[in-house]
Amino acid sequence: MHTDAIHQSQFVLLNNSSTPVLSRLSFHVAEPYAVTVAFRTERGRWVEWTFARELLAAGLTDPAGLGDVRVRPDLSEDEAMLTLEIESPDGYASFELEREDVESFLGSTFELVQLGSESEYFDVEALIEEISNV
Repeated sequence: MHTDAIHQSQFVLLNNSSTPVLSRLSFHVAEPYAVTVAFRTERGRWVEWTFARELLAAGLTDPAGLGDVRVRPDLSEDEAMLTLEIESPDGYASFELEREDVESFLGSTFELVQLGSESEYFDVEALIEEISNV
C-alpha cells in the first residue's frame, strides 16, 4: 500500500493540565514543507496549525521557532517530552508531546519526502495559479 499522507494521533497535555487533549499530526506529500497539528476542542471541533516540518525536526534537539509556533525540548521536566508553544492574537497554549511519537511521525514523513528534497514534490505553478484565482 502506498500513501502520500501520514496521520498520527496522540493525547497531549495542554498548559500543564492533568487532562489530556486528543491531537493529530498530519503530513501530505503535496505540501512537503509543512506539517499540521490539530487539537480536538469541545464538541468534536478541531483547531489546526500548519507550520514548517523543518521546525518540528529542529525542535527535537534545540529550541526552534521565533514566531507563532515554537518547539522546545528544554521546557519540559521530562526528557521524553517536547513542548509545543502556539501563540496568536486569540491567546497562548503550551502542549507537551511525547518525543518518541514526534520522532516516529517525522521518520514516516522522511520516508515519503527526505528533508531537503521538498522542492522535488512541490508544484510552484499550481500554487501560483491557486493564488491568482482567488
